[in-house]
Amino acid sequence: MFAPKNILVPTDFSVYADNALKQALDIAKQSKGKIYLLHVIDDGFRQCSVDYCLDEGVVQKVLKDSVNNAQEKLQNEVKKVADEHAGIEIIYDTMRGVPYEEIIKEATDKKVDLIVIASHGKTGILRNLLGGVVDKVMKNAKCQVLLVRS
Repeated sequence: MFAPKNILVPTDFSVYADNALKQALDIAKQSKGKIYLLHVIDDGFRQCSVDYCLDEGVVQKVLKDSVNNAQEKLQNEVKKVADEHAGIEIIYDTMRGVPYEEIIKEATDKKVDLIVIASHGKTGILRNLLGGVVDKVMKNAKCQVLLVRS
């Protein structure tokens, strides 16, 4: 039986990601595994658009605030599930970069056995625009990937 010890759960703080975390917690409970909860802040933030550019200081402040806000949200996520899943170690982190690349890198660095990732249930053109991260993770991951459909 497949019993993953290191489980990565990427989150965008949506209800879909919450469902993926619940699935991962159930798996971790059965396999006595550890959860790595990860939020990636997309570095695709554009400083300039058409004929207007933001000051570099403003951009850095926005990115720093984003990291701090994400860390706080991750901490709250862990607190919400900690009582019910007391025996499961949950480690959380925030990174900046290209989301799918950071997820794959984290999976490799942490020697992850399983990535549990949420599908937003989009179809057609919305799937192509919004589902890119999930598709790229599934194609590039070196470990098992569990897609939690919403």
